[in-house]
Amino acid sequence: MSKIKIAIQKSGRLNEDSVKILKDCGISIDNGKDQLKAQTRNFPMEVMFLRNGDIPQYLRDGIVDIAIIGENVLIEKGKDISITERLNFSKCKVSLAVPKDFEYNSIKDLDGKRIATSYPNTVNEYLEKQGISAELHQISGSVEIAPNIGLADAICDIVSSGSTLFKNNLKEVEVMLTSEAVLAVSPKISEDNKKLLEKLQFRIKAVLKARNSKYVLLNAPNHKIEDIVKILPGMRSPTVLPLAEEGWSSIHTVVEKNKFWDILDELKAEGAEGILVCPIEKMVL
Repeated sequence: MSKIKIAIQKSGRLNEDSVKILKDCGISIDNGKDQLKAQTRNFPMEVMFLRNGDIPQYLRDGIVDIAIIGENVLIEKGKDISITERLNFSKCKVSLAVPKDFEYNSIKDLDGKRIATSYPNTVNEYLEKQGISAELHQISGSVEIAPNIGLADAICDIVSSGSTLFKNNLKEVEVMLTSEAVLAVSPKISEDNKKLLEKLQFRIKAVLKARNSKYVLLNAPNHKIEDIVKILPGMRSPTVLPLAEEGWSSIHTVVEKNKFWDILDELKAEGAEGILVCPIEKMVL
């Protein structure tokens, strides 16, 4: 029986979220501590835990069929590799930062300066578009210390919360790109494994849709149902059920979670009461 091989980050911020989305898709990983390869239950899959920067080459060579990887890594090392699904987690920025006492007005202030980074291709491409020439120092580990030890005048690195920059007395001055976790596909994936990928994507889409939606239940007087239904941006038509109390009904629908608070006041103004908001585990369209 064919098995699809997936690579996920061995450790770091992407690892936990990658394992979680597979688990939410009904795929359990039989993984022991420090194990670099593992089998799964409930789906024909083999998981390889790899260094993030090595994953693009594993995809290119066909060692793995798919990977959950930061888009920023593909931009740096794998622009030739296709993305088949954006996963909406592990969001971050790749930014330029300088010491807080650096008088920064524009990107021109970095002309001729030294920049420490783990993303030399990304930085070079960005600076070339800006007509800026800088001396790059490629560092594989933490780059935030580089200005403090006199190795560089500025850095380029991933920024999530900005706390690491703050702790190292740095300030963000240019956002070069934004990134999130994506599902990338090897150009050498077999036809059999393409079919398995389709099944996996079906599950992932159901999980992602559920994560972004809430099940909303509310009570409303019957003469207000039509007005309330117009407010709700749900799936097709909401479900309307009569309540035991005459003249009242219960309305059930699905709403995108980032839109609910925008419509809450409108619902209350139209007479909605007893509004309940519930999480959704899976959502198959």
